[in-house]
Amino acid sequence: MKLAKLGAGPEIFHTIQGEGVSAGAPAVFIRASRCNLHCVWCDTDHTWNFTGTPWPHEKDGVSGYQKFQKREVTWEIEPLEAAEKILAFACPRTVITGGEPLLQEVEFLEMIGHIRKSQAEHQFEVETNGTRIPSNGFYQAVDQFNVSPKLANAGMPDALRINAEALVFFADSPKAWFKFVVTKPADLEEIEAMCSGHGLARSRVLLMPEGRTCADLDRHAGWLAGVCRDRGFRFCDRLHIRLWGDRRGV
Repeated sequence: MKLAKLGAGPEIFHTIQGEGVSAGAPAVFIRASRCNLHCVWCDTDHTWNFTGTPWPHEKDGVSGYQKFQKREVTWEIEPLEAAEKILAFACPRTVITGGEPLLQEVEFLEMIGHIRKSQAEHQFEVETNGTRIPSNGFYQAVDQFNVSPKLANAGMPDALRINAEALVFFADSPKAWFKFVVTKPADLEEIEAMCSGHGLARSRVLLMPEGRTCADLDRHAGWLAGVCRDRGFRFCDRLHIRLWGDRRGV
């Protein structure tokens, strides 16, 4: 399986969940490399923004920023070894994130199986962009899907970022929660249309301000929390940004 590289090893680390309905819960994160999308504001661009790709990113104008050498930011590992690294933290929750984990669901399913042999009640969350439908075996093995459909603010055409069949699948699942990254009030019309068009229950929709710093989050948090209160959505902060800033592996 292909994971993002962190320092001299794979990006597997013990932290707390910073977003979604499990925010605050201790968890081990394991980050898949590779993604089928390329959001312009993505904060894990080391999983897809490789040398030779044509996609833009908001950091393109930042001095010193450049696309990543694929082999330098990728760590290949067997599912059993990944499972052993996760079990070493003695934590009952794992968040499989990315990138897009469903591109490697066969390998992650094998990893889950190894972990559950030692910890039958281990909880697994998968963070996905909602463009792919999981296999039945993978769906049954996962406890919670944190689905983050991308809006136009991600800088991609609808045909790439929206899979209506997949969204309806997750809308019908009691395991799925939906998280939208909001950058401006105009995004709300698009979110409303997506909810009504694909049957997303407001009670399972979280709205999260986009931002890499506390100041960025604070610019949007107040009005966005008011929107959630008045329209029946959940507000989702970025707890890890509040605690540690825009740092990897914490």
